[in-house]
Amino acid sequence: MADSNTTAHRINADLHCHSVVSDGTLTPVEVVERAARNGVQILALTDHDELGGLAQAQGRAQELGIQFVPGVEVSVTWSDETIHIVGLRLDYLNPTLAGGLYKTRNGRDGRAHEIADSLAAVGIPDAYEGAVRFAGNPELISRSHFARYIVETGVCQTVQEVFQRYLIEGKPGYVPHRWAKLSDAVTWIRSAGGTAVMAHPGRYKLSDLCMDQMIREFCDAGGAAIEVVSGSHTPSQYSEFAATALRFGLMASRGSDFHGPGESRHDLGSMPQLPKSLQPVWHDWPEAAALDAR
Repeated sequence: MADSNTTAHRINADLHCHSVVSDGTLTPVEVVERAARNGVQILALTDHDELGGLAQAQGRAQELGIQFVPGVEVSVTWSDETIHIVGLRLDYLNPTLAGGLYKTRNGRDGRAHEIADSLAAVGIPDAYEGAVRFAGNPELISRSHFARYIVETGVCQTVQEVFQRYLIEGKPGYVPHRWAKLSDAVTWIRSAGGTAVMAHPGRYKLSDLCMDQMIREFCDAGGAAIEVVSGSHTPSQYSEFAATALRFGLMASRGSDFHGPGESRHDLGSMPQLPKSLQPVWHDWPEAAALDAR
């Protein structure tokens, strides 16, 4: 591997995290400040289907001397499974991207009411109103907001317990939703000059055959990278998806998937480095070059 790539591996890049603009608990500015305290050198804010926090985050990052790349996490339905595609280094004013995300957000409120009705039927009333109180952006009410409300009521002790008892497939509060198409999500990201990354593939309940088919479709649509070291992966999955990246010729990404203190398995900037056999998605970014020049 070239020396420049070896240097790139040493960069503390966190390219997947969330703020209150989607389902995180910190403001965009607070996310950047926490990342700075934790030694993050390149940061991407990747809120779900929403670009509204990027300007604030970018401004604060410039003040603190962090290299910032605008990002987003697009919700996709593939073979009845919800998957996520992260877009990095994109123009968040691009009309094609903004329009696509607007269409993706449409229908979230109706789904939220259905979740609330389902929860009321099993003895948890007023869940919609409770979730709204936890949502920084009312357009983006998610299962995480319902989970925080249910913890507040004392029915469960943790957000993870709420998901296991009420909000995953087969449980009483689970309501499916059809999101964007995989090819559309990649097209929107590329139209905005961004790089499309398959987010936390280890989370998806897919057979090996279906996983390969999905990644092949992602590559054919113009996808360029896959998250290998992720806050949603186990250490054994780092090796598994490192092999996947090499097999499909994909660059590798790294991100904590941080949502907030006490809710995430990993804090901002705390992930292990990528395996040296892989090419980091940031290897040729100006933001990485700027760090080398210091």
